[in-house]
Amino acid sequence: MSDLLGGEVVWHCEYDPTDPQQRSARILAHHWPTVPNHGDITAVDWTAVEAVDVLTAGFPCTDVSLAGRLDGLAPGTRSGIWHHVADAISTLRPSLVVIENVRGLLSARGVGRDNPTMDDGPSPGELRALGAVLGDLATIRFDAEWLLLRASDAGAPHRRERIFILAWPQAA
Repeated sequence: MSDLLGGEVVWHCEYDPTDPQQRSARILAHHWPTVPNHGDITAVDWTAVEAVDVLTAGFPCTDVSLAGRLDGLAPGTRSGIWHHVADAISTLRPSLVVIENVRGLLSARGVGRDNPTMDDGPSPGELRALGAVLGDLATIRFDAEWLLLRASDAGAPHRRERIFILAWPQAA
């Protein structure tokens, strides 16, 4: 992202880079050894974090992927980390947000910030995960657009579909 937008990485949130299960943290530490890692996103005080112009985020696809349990974005699920990403966006108010996740956002159950619990079965008109994410962004006064891209769209030899969401603060 820094090459594309001409910016620089000023911090990131990823679990302990010394944990052998956390490959992402080790990769980030390797490429940006002097950039602060704020660690567990669920424990970050966003009021104490340096503001950024562009915030990029992904959150676990475990509960929204067709290969997963499809528990959705409910609190307590791995994919429920989305709510902490929304808190970061709400507090930091970046000029641009880029979010990436799997195609399963189109079909998995969604739970928005204003509806933290959901009955056992899907009800007519129930939000899907993408609808919950877009609704949460609207609630914190961010406009957004999304699109589905395949890895093959970028020249890879496979489909591997991903949803990308671009969001920006609503005009006053």
